[in-house]
Amino acid sequence: MSGQPFKRGNSWAFVVELPTDPMTGKRRQKWHSGYRTRKEAERARVEKLAEIQTGAYIATSKETLASYIPEWLQAIATTIRPATLHSYERNLRLHVLPRVGALPLVKIDAGVLNGLYSHLLTSGRRDGRGGLSPRTVRYIHTILHRALKDAVRWGRLLRNPADAADPPRAGASASPEIVTWEAADLRRFLEAAEGDRLYAAFLLIATTGMRRGEALGVRWGDIDFEDGRAAIRQTVVAVNHQVQLGTPKTAKSRRSVALDKGTVAALRAHRQRQLEERMLMGPGFADHDLVFCKVTGEPLHPERFSREFDRRVERWGLSPLTIHGLRHTWATLALKAGIHPKLVQERLGHANVGITLDIYSHATPAMESEAAETVAGVVFGPHR
Repeated sequence: MSGQPFKRGNSWAFVVELPTDPMTGKRRQKWHSGYRTRKEAERARVEKLAEIQTGAYIATSKETLASYIPEWLQAIATTIRPATLHSYERNLRLHVLPRVGALPLVKIDAGVLNGLYSHLLTSGRRDGRGGLSPRTVRYIHTILHRALKDAVRWGRLLRNPADAADPPRAGASASPEIVTWEAADLRRFLEAAEGDRLYAAFLLIATTGMRRGEALGVRWGDIDFEDGRAAIRQTVVAVNHQVQLGTPKTAKSRRSVALDKGTVAALRAHRQRQLEERMLMGPGFADHDLVFCKVTGEPLHPERFSREFDRRVERWGLSPLTIHGLRHTWATLALKAGIHPKLVQERLGHANVGITLDIYSHATPAMESEAAETVAGVVFGPHR
C-alpha cells in the first residue's frame, strides 16, 4: 500500500507501490520527492495512484536503451530460434546502440527512430561506403518494434514509439530480384555434378525446392524409400558461423515432400557411398543419421556448402546462381508447367499461397495467358 506523504529534509516526499516486476516477480516501490508542502505532495500522490490504476504510470528512470536491450534479448532467448536471436543481437549492436543506445529508454520517440532510420539509409554501412538497404533498415525497425512493445508490456514505457515511426516502405527496392535457371541450365549442371560427392544434395534441392538448411538436416530416418517421400523435421543452420541442428521455423515448414524416382535412386547410391566412408572412418564416425554430412559424420557447414555450389557453377561455365536459386528454379519451373500454386506452396513450406504468388510473380504471366485462352475456349469453342 502506498504511504502518506512525509517530511524529508526541507521538502515533502511519498512512496508508491508498483505492480511486481514481470521479469523477477519482486516487489517494486518508487520514491517521489521535492514537493514544497504536504498538500502538494498529497495531490501528486493521488495523481500517481490514479495513473497506476489506469496503467498510465511510467516511473522516471535512468535506464538507457543500451542497458535495456541485453535484458530483453536474454528474456526472449528461449522464444525464438538461435539464428534469429543472433541476428537481433548483431543488428542492434552494430546499427542501433552506437547511435541511440545512450538515450534513456523513456526518451526514445518516433523522431529519434526516424532520425536513426535516415542515418542508416544514407551512411549506415560500417565500411563507410554509403547506406544500408531499405529492406535491412525495415528489418531493424521490426526488431526495435518488438523490443519496445515488450518494454510497454513490462511497464517501462507508456506507449510504443515505433508505432508512430516511419521506416522505409516494403517495395520493389526492398525485395531482391529472383534469379533462376532455365530447365536446360539446371539439366546441364546436374549432368556435370553426377558422380560428385554432393550430387545427391544438389539434386534433392533442385527436385523438391527444399531450403538449404532443410536439405542438410534430412536424416535417413526421414526418408521413406518405398513410398518415395522425405520428411522435413530438422534443419542445419550457422549461428555466428557455428553449425547447429535446429527445427523448421514454422508449422508449414515441417512437411513431407514426394520424391521422383531419379532422386530416390540417387539417394540410394549416396547411402551406399556413405556406408563405405563410414566403414573407413570406423569408430571416428559421429553418427547423427544425417543424409548429407562430412566424412566424419558431422553436419556440413551451410555457408561452405553454398561456396562449394558456387565453385561448381563457375567451373562449369554456367550463369551465376546461388544455392537458394535452385529452390527458386524449382518453383518457377513448376508454376510455368501448370502445377497448381497451392501444391507449390505446400511443397515449398510457405505459410500461405499468397506468399508463393508474390515471390514468383514473374512466373505467373504465362499462367494468366493460358488461363485466358482456356476460358475463352470454353465459352466460344476451340475454333474461335
